[in-house]
Amino acid sequence: MTTVYFVRHAEPDLSNHNDLTRDLTPKGIEDRKFLIDYFKNKKLDVAFSSPFRRAIRTIEPVAKSRNLKINQISEFCERKIGDEWISNFHEYCQKQWFDFDYKLENGESLNDVQKRNMNALKNLLTDYPDKNIIIGSHGTAIGTIINYFDSSFEYPAFSKIQPIMPFVAKFNFNGDKVDYQIIAFNSKN
Repeated sequence: MTTVYFVRHAEPDLSNHNDLTRDLTPKGIEDRKFLIDYFKNKKLDVAFSSPFRRAIRTIEPVAKSRNLKINQISEFCERKIGDEWISNFHEYCQKQWFDFDYKLENGESLNDVQKRNMNALKNLLTDYPDKNIIIGSHGTAIGTIINYFDSSFEYPAFSKIQPIMPFVAKFNFNGDKVDYQIIAFNSKN
C-alpha cells in the first residue's frame, strides 16, 4: 500500500499577490505545529511540494524533522487564475466548481488543474510504490484530486474545506482500491 498525504498550505500572506513567492502569515507559521503533532508517529519516506513558497514552508518542519529533502514538482502548484488579481474570489471559485471547463483569459480550468495534478500523482505512485509520501499543495489542487476519485466531492464539500489552513488529505492506494480522509485541524482564528 502507498500512502500519500496531501497537505494544504497554512494561512498565506495575501498582501503579496505573487503566487510563487507568497509566504505564510505569522498565524500560518504558528499553525504548522498541527502538522508536526499529526505526523509525529507517522512514517514518511519522501517529501514533495508545489514550488510555491507557502506550500514548501508549510511542510518544512515535518520534512526537516525526518531529514527529508523537499523535492519540487511544478504540476502540484495551485491553479493559474489569470493575469489579474480578482477581488471576488468566492464567486470565481464557485463558477469553476459548477463548470470544470470555466476559466479566465490565460487561466486554468479545474479540468486543466485536475489533469496535471493526476499525471504528477500517477508518476509518483509508479516511482514510489509502498512508500509514505508527503506533498505540500493547495486547496483547489487537492480538491480536484479528491474529485477525481470521488465524483460526489463537488462545490458544497469543497466550500467546507476551503477556509481550513492547513489540512491533510490522506490517500491510501492499495492496488485498484483508493480511500481517502480529510484531516482538519482546529485553529483559533
